[in-house]
Amino acid sequence: MTKKAMEYDYTKEENDAFLPLRDTVFNQLRLQILHGELKPGERLMEVALAERLGVSRTPVREAIRMLEQEGLAVLLPRRGAHVASITEKQLEEMLEVRRTLETFTVNAACSRITYDELKELRSLNDDFAEAVKAGDVIRIAETDTTFHEAIARYAGNTKIESILYRLKEQIFRYNYEYLKDTDDYDHLVTEHTMICDAFEHGSNDRAVEVIKLHIDTQELGIYYHLKNEDKVEEKYNRR
Repeated sequence: MTKKAMEYDYTKEENDAFLPLRDTVFNQLRLQILHGELKPGERLMEVALAERLGVSRTPVREAIRMLEQEGLAVLLPRRGAHVASITEKQLEEMLEVRRTLETFTVNAACSRITYDELKELRSLNDDFAEAVKAGDVIRIAETDTTFHEAIARYAGNTKIESILYRLKEQIFRYNYEYLKDTDDYDHLVTEHTMICDAFEHGSNDRAVEVIKLHIDTQELGIYYHLKNEDKVEEKYNRR
């Protein structure tokens, strides 16, 4: 499978003349970070960004502050603002939160899901499978996110859904880091299908088992990206 180049039309996402300029700049920078155009550790230079985006430095400065609040940028003493790196500790914390929340949503959704919702979920997995077939990494990440957001919605707990929504950008970023470094997407389609099947049969235990496997697979994949193979195996052998 050939991956498509990481090209993205950032103007199509937030082309709203009514948005404050700082928000427009923020959205463009946010998407470039999430989609890997701005790399972890890369310096966010106000002058260069302002020139590239065709704006003054003020909205760029304000947008960078907003990125800091989202955890996507960090301000380093005497070094300025940089794209936030993905550390092992951050990864562990984020995936532990995701594992806890999505275990809950999958279990709740399995008990509540309707026929029409299950039909929708299978259709979303078909969209995911099509993105996999095309080898479009950005589209794969987006359709995977949509699939999991639907499950959170079916769970019927607006508080949990709201928490997951606030974590959406960070989850997407970690997910993208995993997806861009692997060609083995077919098992993800299979795991989505297994979740749908568990929902159809009302098997809560099976649904929870699969979602844990799904997230653990992602965690291991990102560890291979962050660390050498021997350290990864050592970590998992201690579990």
